[in-house]
Amino acid sequence: QMQLEESAGALVHSGDLLTLSCAASGFLLDDLIIGWYRQAAGKEREGISCTGITSMYYADSVKGRFTISRDLRKDTVYLQMDNLKPENTGVYYCAKDLGACRRVATTPMDELNAWGQGTAVTVSS
Repeated sequence: QMQLEESAGALVHSGDLLTLSCAASGFLLDDLIIGWYRQAAGKEREGISCTGITSMYYADSVKGRFTISRDLRKDTVYLQMDNLKPENTGVYYCAKDLGACRRVATTPMDELNAWGQGTAVTVSS
């Protein structure tokens, strides 16, 4: 069974750093395109970052502060979030397979073939 599992979220303060992980089971990451989505309360879910073997994508709202990476030995994708802001609060999901990184900005997560249960991140001011 193909599954993605995000690490536990956290309550952090503005300016803090937090790293989320997304562990794959039942399949190998290999060259799959994995995306991170965020859903803030009362807002639509948005794609904020993506990683392929040679491609990456960051939404303008997180560019320069978030870093996505992958460890194929662990079949895990990471999202390092630096200088967090209250507007980064939300439930974070990882999902596969986008086919192309640029699609994370336009493809609803529930159109993909697997995603995690989500993890809550709260950034206090």
